[in-house]
Amino acid sequence: MRYFRPSRKLGFMLLGLLLGGFVLNFFIQAASLDMNFMSVLNWIGKSYWLYVGGSLFFFFVLLAFSAVLPNMYIGPVSGFLLVILLGIANYKKQSTTGEPLFPWDLMLVKNAGEMSKITKGMISPLAVGLAVFAVAAIIWLLFKLPRIRVQLPLRLLLTAVSAGMIAGFIVMVSGQTTFASSLNYQNIFWNQKVNYSQNGFVFAFTGNLRQNLLEQPEGYSRESVEAIAAKYNSLPDTASGQAAVEQPNILFMMDEAFFDPTRLPGITLSDDPLKFIHQAESATPSGYLLSPEFGGNTANVEFEALTGMSMYFLGDGSIPYQQRIVKMSSLPSIVSILKERGYQALALHPFDETFYNRNRVYPVLGFDRFTSEKDLQEAERITPDGYISDKAAVQEAIRELKAADTPTFLHMVTMQNHFPFTKGRNGPNTITAQGVQAEWKDELETYVQDTKLTDEALSYLQQELKTIERPTIAVFWGDHLPALSAGIYTDAGWDQELRLKHETKLMILANFDIGHTPLGTLSPAYLGPAVFKLSGQTLPPYYKMLEQVRAQLPGLSKNVLIGASGELSDLTSEQQALLDDYRMVEYDLLEGEGYAADLMF
Repeated sequence: MRYFRPSRKLGFMLLGLLLGGFVLNFFIQAASLDMNFMSVLNWIGKSYWLYVGGSLFFFFVLLAFSAVLPNMYIGPVSGFLLVILLGIANYKKQSTTGEPLFPWDLMLVKNAGEMSKITKGMISPLAVGLAVFAVAAIIWLLFKLPRIRVQLPLRLLLTAVSAGMIAGFIVMVSGQTTFASSLNYQNIFWNQKVNYSQNGFVFAFTGNLRQNLLEQPEGYSRESVEAIAAKYNSLPDTASGQAAVEQPNILFMMDEAFFDPTRLPGITLSDDPLKFIHQAESATPSGYLLSPEFGGNTANVEFEALTGMSMYFLGDGSIPYQQRIVKMSSLPSIVSILKERGYQALALHPFDETFYNRNRVYPVLGFDRFTSEKDLQEAERITPDGYISDKAAVQEAIRELKAADTPTFLHMVTMQNHFPFTKGRNGPNTITAQGVQAEWKDELETYVQDTKLTDEALSYLQQELKTIERPTIAVFWGDHLPALSAGIYTDAGWDQELRLKHETKLMILANFDIGHTPLGTLSPAYLGPAVFKLSGQTLPPYYKMLEQVRAQLPGLSKNVLIGASGELSDLTSEQQALLDDYRMVEYDLLEGEGYAADLMF
């Protein structure tokens, strides 16, 4: 038994680890509440058992690190620093996108190198210097502290106990057990902001480990999906354009963080950065895209545009690419529809191919080939520190379309306008902004310069479309508004104007006649049927269903609902019935048996 007898030093260390667990939980909750310590204390007063439970979880995490690593000090210090980094990541994500950190976000750790480039300039040199000094001080302290010797049997016992408690906590919380409920825990998966603020980071994060994208609708069965398929299959086609002489090429150009900065009230620009767009938008179908995201989560906008499914039905914070599609073998999309009609399907993204698991998701959607940054070594960057320019991306897309001997669907996701908006990253700023506070002036002018470069790339695209022999239609839209400093939007009065914070520019160009009917404001899920109608192509039953939903709810988002006559606060029975059909089919395709794949595509 002497092997299991703890020493006084070990006793003091365990007490220190327990205290460390409470400190870590306090810190990570503060990071969730904008580092407002009074808010943390108020939360602890209302949810003290959740605070105690989360703190004990961190205690056992630190204990596990202590028992596994040879040095009893290095283990808990390593665990402590990892949790601190987790809290910082949560704080940064919330300040950038307004969303907390989710378990699936950690899948981006594999892209640490690319993330460091994306976040370059967001962390001050002073903060980096202080972090280096703190790490050095900790290392020095580790060598000065007295050694604690723990026999192997006791290490194994501590490891087993801590591992068991950690696993038990995860099962308890993710399974919403009676004991978890007795601690005042409720998994509010449908509203993740409330989930994190009410339950605390530890419980909310753990509860999301086993979260489905959406819950099974009442009445789900093969018969219910067959009835929906039959209903929409019987509807006539309603093409708004004449069929092209031959199958047209289709180009999707989803532009990173692009919106019209001239919409910001109170800001006066020395020149119009979007001269081409503002001149051409009345002569071609154009309008606004109602993005389901703000400041980030590009993959979710892409998910809607390619699959025709809506983020409206999914749990808050969901990223289907990360959580579900990467595990599937196939999923119907505009890609699979067009491939059945003889198209080749290409994807182009001038950045790391593994971001959001695109290299694994694109084959599931049916793409034949994916061109990423590694394949574009000679592509133009406006400065060495910048991303591949939008014009360079357009040039590559045009090259692919001209080289194709079959109708081609090409989906392109750009990178040029990604934050941070560091002055000079895309060349000198040529437009000045008045009416913006001095601390944000360089940032806003840099972003405006980026949009000017995109506008020029779009003008170039229009000219190049005329040189492609095959009829070609190009759909351009911004994925979400940029992650500018929050004060810029606050001064513009947009904090309560959710529609304005989610509307990006949408424009369709072609080298054949597609008319100039305005598009209004559309959700990305409707882009597939919209471009099919403009090019005179027949709609599969799934797209016919989307057209019915679009007629009633052209803007479908958790942030704002837009009907045919403007914003909505309530749904009619007809609108709710359409959404019930839509939800049933989406559940079937993502989480169910996939009956609709054969019935509606």
